[in-house]
Amino acid sequence: MDNNQQQSTNELVVRREKLAALVADGKNPFELTKYDVTHTAPEAIALFTEREADLKEGETVTVRVAGRMVSRRIMGKASFAHLQDGDGKIQLYIARDGIGEEEYAGFKKWDIGDIIGVEGTLFRTRTGEISVQATSATLLAKALLPLPEKFHGLTNLEQRYRQRYVDLIVNPEVKDTFIKRSQILKLIRGFLDNRGFLEVDTPILLPIEIGASARSFKTHHNTLDIDMYLRIETELYLKRLIVGGMHKVYEVGRIFRNEGMDPKHNPEFTTIELYEAFTDYYGMMDLVEELYKMLAKEVCGDTKITYQGTEIDLGHWERLTMVEAVKKYSGIDYNDWSSDEEAREVAKANHVEVPADATKGTVLVELFDAFVEEKLIQPTFIYDYPVENSPLAKRKPEDPAFTERFEYFINATEYGNAFSELNDPIDQRERFEKQVAAKLREEPESKAEVDYDYITALEYGLPPTGGLGFGIDRLVMLLTDSASIRDVLLFPTMKPDSQA
Repeated sequence: MDNNQQQSTNELVVRREKLAALVADGKNPFELTKYDVTHTAPEAIALFTEREADLKEGETVTVRVAGRMVSRRIMGKASFAHLQDGDGKIQLYIARDGIGEEEYAGFKKWDIGDIIGVEGTLFRTRTGEISVQATSATLLAKALLPLPEKFHGLTNLEQRYRQRYVDLIVNPEVKDTFIKRSQILKLIRGFLDNRGFLEVDTPILLPIEIGASARSFKTHHNTLDIDMYLRIETELYLKRLIVGGMHKVYEVGRIFRNEGMDPKHNPEFTTIELYEAFTDYYGMMDLVEELYKMLAKEVCGDTKITYQGTEIDLGHWERLTMVEAVKKYSGIDYNDWSSDEEAREVAKANHVEVPADATKGTVLVELFDAFVEEKLIQPTFIYDYPVENSPLAKRKPEDPAFTERFEYFINATEYGNAFSELNDPIDQRERFEKQVAAKLREEPESKAEVDYDYITALEYGLPPTGGLGFGIDRLVMLLTDSASIRDVLLFPTMKPDSQA
């Protein structure tokens, strides 16, 4: 055990002894059920600022505040402390003459981190700090563990992610990130609600594993005695609702994918998917542009933001087909290929690995990944994807080898995906069956199935529909200048502490 661990253990013992003494004296703080708070710390400061000039001699402003004691200076018969609540901090002046000798003696035994309630009058100190001069102080909950003194300076970020509750206490900027996350979600909902979209909920537990490339988490329903799968998207249920006549729907939903973890991926994450009847992928492009411009202005104050040292202009978006993008950044022209074999030869000549049976469309996607994505720093729509990797998008009528699909990229990262939705049930069935067959070849142990109920829904008629999905977590990262997805998830997925 090192010195820090020994010190922490000793302090834990001391704090438990203090708690035992309080209980023995009939003052168990954990028995208290409520404390009537009149103002938050910022509200109390604002109140005194507003009324200070008009206060007559002898007139006072009384408040009751509550929160965590995060600092204290004992100076004999009087002490200064800082109380931190959910909105900010305020200084306390606690004196023996103000709260009584016995109460003051008890206060001096309290610890940093304790939850306290203070009633008193507001005043301004000689140094100009608005403070509460206590007339009573109550211990509301005892902190049995000390706050880390240099928590922010720890190089082991995992401890901050594991103990987010401590991280939030000692690092105000962390809390600011999650306040902005909540603001972003509220703004998105307002944006869509004002355009006539309806927010809905769809199932998280699914009776089948669909054939998409993402790997599912599996569980078991005891009552029905069936295996079930956590959803990897919300798309198919939302489009069922379009069939049912709910022509503008969206869902903010938790998604689960049993895959790798890195600064941009967490096994559970939040997306928003939205679908609108009688529009197409161009309508979704326009919506994305409007939404991101609005969010940048509201959250960051300007459409030009800085992300990890790079200026990003969310007020300007480029639009390129995938064919155009590959030609622009690699010089390779898809339109020059006369066959799949020639496309594979081009890939080989450019040192890009492709499957032995790769089609022209497959090669195009691989070239995009190799030469283009890392160049897309400013907001860019890449549209018209090959049909091979777009099983849910509608084919382009003038060129059936491509689909009406786009993804948009910012800072070399994909942020969202959209289609003119495939509404031909015969074509959809064929694509699903090919997708499932391909997955079973790659993962023979998979239980992937075709969602034939969704095909049945399409057979009742899905109107022309535009659909869009994007990750909330990556968007929050962008608008809060956060380097890792773990910085914008309150409780990111972690190994158990015993296995770390």
